Amino acid sequence: MTIYLATDHAGFELKEALKSFLEERKFKTIDLGAFEYDADDDYPDCISKVAAEVSKDPANSRAIILGGSGQGEAMVANRLPHVRATVYYGGPEEIIRLSREHNDANVLSLGARFLSEKEAKQAVKMWLELDFSKGERHVRRIEKIDRLEVEGKPSE
Repeated sequence: MTIYLATDHAGFELKEALKSFLEERKFKTIDLGAFEYDADDDYPDCISKVAAEVSKDPANSRAIILGGSGQGEAMVANRLPHVRATVYYGGPEEIIRLSREHNDANVLSLGARFLSEKEAKQAVKMWLELDFSKGERHVRRIEKIDRLEVEGKPSE
């Protein structure tokens, strides 16, 4: 599995720490930016590249994206087919578990302004270790999301 990384200026320092954390654990990582701190960068530029990669091969890739809150980054990522981004900026770790087991989230969007490096690493570790439950109701719901992406209208 390939893990893609991207951030804007708000998550740059944390992304660099997470990249090292993942590489030390022998994950194949591909960093799509930002490659240097730039207070004037725009998160859609690099986040859309990562989301496009996950969209091409959602079964064999995941991504970790970062921003100030992680909210806008998740909104960008979720625009692409087969991308299911979840946001985490602290709080109950149950959120991480449910995002993987019930929603098969393949993108983790971290709010860098709300997490310590230790908390972010713990969240990433947990998220990568968990699998999708493949429960019938969860599969059905993801299929409805996929149809909505293609058809552009609500499920019946």
